[in-house]
Amino acid sequence: MIVFPNAKINIGLNVVSQRPDGFRNLESCFYPVSWCDALEILPAAQTNLTLSGIPVPGATGTNLCLKTYQLLKADFDLPPVAMHLHKNIPIGAGMGGGSADAAFALRLLNDLFKLNIPTAQLETYARQLGSDCAFFIQNRPVFAIERGDVFKSIEINLTGYECLVVYPAIHITTAEAYSQVVPQMPEQPLLDLLKEDINTWKSTVKNSFEIALFPHYPILADIKNKLYHEGAIYASMTGSGSAIFGIFELGRLKAPAFPATYRVWRGTL
Repeated sequence: MIVFPNAKINIGLNVVSQRPDGFRNLESCFYPVSWCDALEILPAAQTNLTLSGIPVPGATGTNLCLKTYQLLKADFDLPPVAMHLHKNIPIGAGMGGGSADAAFALRLLNDLFKLNIPTAQLETYARQLGSDCAFFIQNRPVFAIERGDVFKSIEINLTGYECLVVYPAIHITTAEAYSQVVPQMPEQPLLDLLKEDINTWKSTVKNSFEIALFPHYPILADIKNKLYHEGAIYASMTGSGSAIFGIFELGRLKAPAFPATYRVWRGTL
């Protein structure tokens, strides 16, 4: 069986406070986009994982897909499997690619072996693998709070808009990003701002990590400004970076030129 784990973008992201467990509380809208990896899982004589596509840092044995299998095997009598992950979503981009791979592996193992794990329990498993893994279980727009693993419903529909995501080949680790950001409560709740017309977001909907990281990586601000120059209604860094996205009215998105070392994805929302 094969699935296609997709990425997400963050529409607004406020790091609001420090947690006693060392993590940060945040608020953000997680919105799925169709830039995707490919993951295949089949029964096998012994469990293994092979990789292709973008090089994945770290030892293969530490990959989240294998950790997902081991997490479920602790509770279920799973047979050995062969996994193959073709990596396409940029790493260190703030798009949740690794989290998506883990969540889709959970869903695929559940279906492949008819484990009948309910959605809420799948999300509980996913939270053990990473803060935003649980989002990809239901894979629909949500308003995320706390560590990014507690969700509220949100009425937001960007169907018909186009999106351009630009990854400038800068790998920003989560640890680096969070070491630079200063938690602060926003003047206005993000959830309220997102209820306003999309044309207001440019001046109201912010990402805390831009303030922290743009001085260190000025090219990110340049990309954001270029997207606005090309006609984006709203542009922002996603997650803790370094990918920058722009939202455009249908038919208004041209084909802006970027260096050959950049990766660019274009699609409808």
